[in-house]
Amino acid sequence: MTLKVGVFVDAENVRYNGGYQLRYDVLRTFAGRNDRRLIRLNTYVAFDQERANEDAEYARKSFLYQQQARQFGWKVILKNVRRFTNEEGQTTIKANADLDIAVDALTQAEHLDEILLVTGDGDFQPLVTALQNRGCRVELMGFDNVSRQLQRQVDQFHSGFLIPNLVPIAYEPKNQWGRTGSCVRGICAKWFPDKGYGFLSFLDRIDDNSWITNARLKDSPWKSVFCHINEVASDVTEDDLVQGDTVLEFYLQESPQEEDGLVAQNVRLVQA
Repeated sequence: MTLKVGVFVDAENVRYNGGYQLRYDVLRTFAGRNDRRLIRLNTYVAFDQERANEDAEYARKSFLYQQQARQFGWKVILKNVRRFTNEEGQTTIKANADLDIAVDALTQAEHLDEILLVTGDGDFQPLVTALQNRGCRVELMGFDNVSRQLQRQVDQFHSGFLIPNLVPIAYEPKNQWGRTGSCVRGICAKWFPDKGYGFLSFLDRIDDNSWITNARLKDSPWKSVFCHINEVASDVTEDDLVQGDTVLEFYLQESPQEEDGLVAQNVRLVQA
């Protein structure tokens, strides 16, 4: 059975919480993995018309951003920025897309088997419940500051940092994820504090079997990487390593001891 999928991206929430420069082509590939049929690809983008009238560079970049998303088959829903001034003369800028996303997702739910929400906003928890009650599987993708309650409510959570090439590594513009010498993002799969070493894991490919976290199993898309404490940055704590869900960034090098093995270098926390 081919799953019919809808994707709804809260672009502003993603942008300000670690997903800056998110690649819509990679996100589309991820959403369509294992021959899923993509029915809806919606991204909700804030646009400041007043600023665009005064700032040609902002207008140009906004147009290019929207155009690129459309070229990859996304429907771009613009949310015009609104300004509110209080009694003290302080101006607040808002462009909230929550209601639009909720209405569109609920309207489309009867035509979908699975919905991928790309956001970290905990306000979507009632929407997730409503979609699940309609028979939809709901998956969540987020980066930084993702609501824990929302993560627990959905059927599966994906850290956008871990998806190969979804968010570029700024200081490695020609990075080739997964190759020797490349920089990847992953998690600590096993750490031995008394021995000063452990094993990190990273996703080698976009695959529906990301739940198979044991890298030794044939169908697992995860790869295991040996890591020595000497390669770990000082701001990475033992708790970060032991708890297993802290996203790390590191370089891959060939293992001098194990054939086809990998070792991690320059291990640090992801900087959003």
